[in-house]
Amino acid sequence: MSEPALAVTDLSVRYGAAATALTGIDLMVPRGEIVTLLGPNGAGKSTLMRAVSGLLHVHGGVITSGRVELLGSDVTSDRPAARVRRGLAQALEGRQVFPDLTVAENLAAGGHVRRYRKAQAREALERALSHLPRLHDLMDRKAGYLSGGEQQMLAIGRALMSQPTVLLLDEPSLGLAPKIVETVRDIILDIRDEGTSILLVEQNAAMALSIAQHGYVLESGRIVRSGAAADLRDDDEIAALYLGVSASEGAGSHA
Repeated sequence: MSEPALAVTDLSVRYGAAATALTGIDLMVPRGEIVTLLGPNGAGKSTLMRAVSGLLHVHGGVITSGRVELLGSDVTSDRPAARVRRGLAQALEGRQVFPDLTVAENLAAGGHVRRYRKAQAREALERALSHLPRLHDLMDRKAGYLSGGEQQMLAIGRALMSQPTVLLLDEPSLGLAPKIVETVRDIILDIRDEGTSILLVEQNAAMALSIAQHGYVLESGRIVRSGAAADLRDDDEIAALYLGVSASEGAGSHA
């Protein structure tokens, strides 16, 4: 793979005095590519995203070893805002929009850490909306009245307002109708095509592996499989566990 935009090296995490949540995680997101992280509930996917974004301490977690590098710089000890200014942004699981604020106000909040001047804020907004044209007609509507799909677009747009080099997407298709999942998929590809590197955590493994270049499988806090997304798609065990396809069905599809 090419030079990494994001590199996680030998990362271990624990919560309080409890058992270790992550052990020896090695993961890389090359520049301009989509990398997906798959795994069952409780595998540690959210913990890994928190360690990368700097939000781990909010949940009582601590990195016990390893490092997180963003664009070649060690950000392991950086605060979340510092990571954003270095080029990292995250669309959180469950969307987490501000329901009592308008779409425009939610988007403005996404650029707050960057301390834009007016012209810069306008440019960031235009760039974000270029990926999310549906939001154009919703700017004055309160986020709490949006549909689930519209809220997800808003969550992605809010993350884009900081003009990230690396974007973390945590379960962007969760709870959405299949048609809307297709729209979100196309938005992710559009963002990637502009040059943004993406780490995608997804329960919808079929969607994730269809757009990613590389994938990792996390189980019980450890990476148990990694490889090209196409190879993971064609792996009978991965297909059975995450794609809902039995080994016999997978074999039949290759006949």
